[in-house]
Amino acid sequence: MERPGFQKLRVYWLAEKVSDALWVMITEWTSFSRDTVGKQLVRAADSIGANIAEGAGRGLYQDNRRFVKIARGSLNETLHFLRRAHCRGLVSKEQTLTIKPLLDELGPKLNAYLKSIGPTTQKKLRTTDN
Repeated sequence: MERPGFQKLRVYWLAEKVSDALWVMITEWTSFSRDTVGKQLVRAADSIGANIAEGAGRGLYQDNRRFVKIARGSLNETLHFLRRAHCRGLVSKEQTLTIKPLLDELGPKLNAYLKSIGPTTQKKLRTTDN
């Protein structure tokens, strides 16, 4: 069985990698930390890939673009909760050095993917002067 198109996308693969790395990191936290910041962070990170997948399955490029924009919002939410976790001493420097390059790559990849969806050129309207 062939994989759906979205699973072949580097941006989707990268979103999964971020999500999985955060999952491993958060499972080591205390229950209070997991129940507060941790669950929000996992949900936000999981939402990035989920929205890429959902948009790709919608069939209309307008819907796909909308879901990729939602994925960008989820990336920002992930960054927010990761900053909170770092400020609260839940994320080590080593963990930050592992996850930050992935997040730094994911933002531009989401933007590039968004630009690639739909018509590539817009037809210019012709006007005639009488």
